[in-house]
Amino acid sequence: MKGRFVILAVILALLAPSIALLPAQALAAGSDSYIAQAVVAQTAKSAAPAVPAKIAADKRITITMFCIFIAITLGIVYWASKRTTSTGAFYAASSSITGVQNGWAMAGDFMSAASFLGVSGLISLFGWDGMMYCIGTSFAYVTLLLIMAEPCRNVGKYTVGDILSFRAKPAPVRATMALAAVLLSIMYLIVQMVGGGKLIELLLGVPYTWSVILVGVLMLIYAVAGGMLATTWVQIIKAGLLMGGGFLLFILMAAHFGFNPLRFFSEVVSSPKIQSWVQIALLKQPVAQPGFEYGRRFLEPGLLQTNVWDQVSLGIGSFLLGVAGMPHILMRFFTVPDAKAARKSIVVAMILIGLFFVMVTLFGLGAAVIVSPQAIVAVDKGGNMANLLMAELLGANVSPLFGDIFFAFLCSVAFATILAVVAGLVLAAAGAIGHDIWISIIRKGKATQREQVMAARIAALIVGVVAILISLMSQNINVAHLATLAFAIAASGVVPAVVFSLFWRKMTTAGICATLLVGTVVSLVLVLVSPNMTYPKIVAQGAQTQITSLEKKQAAGQTLTEKETGDLAKAKQVYEANKDGKSIMGLDRPWFPLRNPGIVSAPIGWLVAIIFSLLFPNKREEEKFDEMYVRQTTGMGIDELIKT
Repeated sequence: MKGRFVILAVILALLAPSIALLPAQALAAGSDSYIAQAVVAQTAKSAAPAVPAKIAADKRITITMFCIFIAITLGIVYWASKRTTSTGAFYAASSSITGVQNGWAMAGDFMSAASFLGVSGLISLFGWDGMMYCIGTSFAYVTLLLIMAEPCRNVGKYTVGDILSFRAKPAPVRATMALAAVLLSIMYLIVQMVGGGKLIELLLGVPYTWSVILVGVLMLIYAVAGGMLATTWVQIIKAGLLMGGGFLLFILMAAHFGFNPLRFFSEVVSSPKIQSWVQIALLKQPVAQPGFEYGRRFLEPGLLQTNVWDQVSLGIGSFLLGVAGMPHILMRFFTVPDAKAARKSIVVAMILIGLFFVMVTLFGLGAAVIVSPQAIVAVDKGGNMANLLMAELLGANVSPLFGDIFFAFLCSVAFATILAVVAGLVLAAAGAIGHDIWISIIRKGKATQREQVMAARIAALIVGVVAILISLMSQNINVAHLATLAFAIAASGVVPAVVFSLFWRKMTTAGICATLLVGTVVSLVLVLVSPNMTYPKIVAQGAQTQITSLEKKQAAGQTLTEKETGDLAKAKQVYEANKDGKSIMGLDRPWFPLRNPGIVSAPIGWLVAIIFSLLFPNKREEEKFDEMYVRQTTGMGIDELIKT
């Protein structure tokens, strides 16, 4: 018994710092680029646990929980709106959020529906490679804690533009940073809303259009009426619900394995379903190789990210630097009263998110054993329903009523996570437009508090409406590349601009603008010519392979099943529709081989910042570095700045 606890302690010690990428790429894993339809169909035929072919929540219970949550959060918005009468209150909650509260809210930014459902789904289908999404960003939080939290809080006011313009020319720097912030926020916002709309459609049967509109309207109410104060408390409540629901699911799952970690991992390795899945679906070996341990292979890398450089690029662009440069994360430093609280909020967030993603990692492996990968992909090819399927089975083992209530609760929590994340993104984009562009550049800071608050709310409304419209048009489009692009831009432009501005005396306006623009353009171009895009001729090639296989079966005198006949007809249609097509950039095949451009775009962004700052020096900006250094180190003068 003592040995079991030692092993469990080691496992938790290794995984505790793990925190994951927000959402988007996990939900997007449902695309056929990850699992070929033919392979899914083949492996799903295997016998599996008694899992429903279509997942569906009890609508009466689930809608009731949805309404309760919405009522509570709207009450918070009403309370917050009475206190949101100044610009500081709208953008930064008047810096009244404590370090612990801000840590919970910051954790809420990452504990999203895609993290809880999508990342677990990836792990349940790809094992170790799915865990990569639960390990990388701990380094980003170390960066935030040790390098950026205190200086950003002491130098900035409401937005990242405030930090960059401290010693640089305000107009070009604010305009360039506002462009980057709006792009980043809307890209990530669209991914969240599209994923959320499809999730609600899948769970409740609500049409996609109405799902997106519902999310969008509530998002606008939270952001426009309640500002940062309402958004922060919605994040805190959501994080608490998700941690509570996750802990209960963890207890049910642990009980299933007798609270025995050795038995847990032993069943992962020895599961016939997992072994069959790895052999046929992932390694594509129709005949098992003698002596090959397919179950153990599930816990080794290379089943999803087959290119080692893609893994490195993912770590650099999406994890190590990308998270640290997202505007809605950096904005949270301005909501606390001082630098000490900013550091505390990072520590609290690291602990909460680390514990949460320990559970997420174990959920994915547990679902692979309890539900089986074959049953998971039969419901959703991306694996996004793995946790809910496992919760449904484990809850029903307690009692059918408890199973329905627990399932409905998790659905409601998933809905809550979407609302909280998108509200924070809207505020980040609104700050760039309302504060950096309208108030600081157009009005040159000469605006009343009433005008500033009105500009902030109008900007939030515009951003929200644009995001809703784009999301409605993106129903049938794979938007996963937008998440990749957002993190690449943050890593290649925002992070070098902020870090060099804070710590390098020779950083100038030219360097800031150049790194933001070049980092954005390079990241965009690399994503547009990468495997993230759809290449019709490659799609046609895959369809032709399926056609050849089925026609060969016919030629051998075998009769096709009804499903195979339908697959053949569909494959021929796909082939004809795509055989002469090209990608959005007019390419037959990707020019850039990696899905994540960070390994190339990030070094270019940092190098450009250095080159342009040295080519276009500014003595006044260099001299003002001393003032910035005193401010970022001591916080002197920040209280007067926030009051203005």
